[in-house]
Amino acid sequence: MPLVTMNEILPAARRAGKAIGAFNAANYETAVAIIQAAEAEKSPVILQVYSRMFGNGKAEALGGLLIRLAQKCSQPVALHLDHGENLEQVRNALDWGYNSIMLDGSRLPYADNVAATAAAVRLAHAAGASAEGEIGHVAMGDATALTEVESACQFAAETGVDALAISIGTAHGYYQTEPKLDLERCRQIGERLPDMPLVLHGGTGTPMADVQKAIACGITKINVATEFQHCFLKNVQAGLDALDGKFSPIDKFMDGPIAACVEHLRELIRAFALR
Repeated sequence: MPLVTMNEILPAARRAGKAIGAFNAANYETAVAIIQAAEAEKSPVILQVYSRMFGNGKAEALGGLLIRLAQKCSQPVALHLDHGENLEQVRNALDWGYNSIMLDGSRLPYADNVAATAAAVRLAHAAGASAEGEIGHVAMGDATALTEVESACQFAAETGVDALAISIGTAHGYYQTEPKLDLERCRQIGERLPDMPLVLHGGTGTPMADVQKAIACGITKINVATEFQHCFLKNVQAGLDALDGKFSPIDKFMDGPIAACVEHLRELIRAFALR
């Protein structure tokens, strides 16, 4: 089926008290695993491509492949620029067929974040795409800044975002210690913004019980990158170890890692949908 925007899947999930997985594809195999998992679970899904790949030419080439895979999928699929760094990346994503974008201005002063995000929203909406922004800052080797309730409400109103990423104690990548989510903060933001799909970045390694409590507070989109891509790499390594130096055609060899990733993603999709 044709690509859908996040606006076509996230509001319904918010009303149903469920969340949709947003998984980062980096190559054909990880993309196929995401699509196959969505098909198997009969679930919408968000295919994400990280901003780093928009600076080296990979996102343009990969985007064409992802669009073809999504169009062959019987389930709704959105194609999303993850953590866009600037308006040039937003414009490129929209030009290349991505129908959902995020401008990450969370490291900027509040006013600059609003200005940059609002500009990205205008570009996205003019192209018929959806837009995500972030208030507060989810750490990636730096300091986390939890989202203030009033700031979240003001930011949503001033930018016009379709989905709002908030910081409630998660971090990108693997945790050194078990995270402690500020679920009360999440609940308050969810109550003040009852129609806004809230986004949880840093899904990797977050205890599922806490994730599901956050879903009950309004979290509707959950980003998973490190955990998923590590699953792929681990299974590639396991396959190489099993070959013990023998040859295997690459296309056949990759069937094993793809299948393992599909099962892993299916578990996450079910958990996010509270099934």
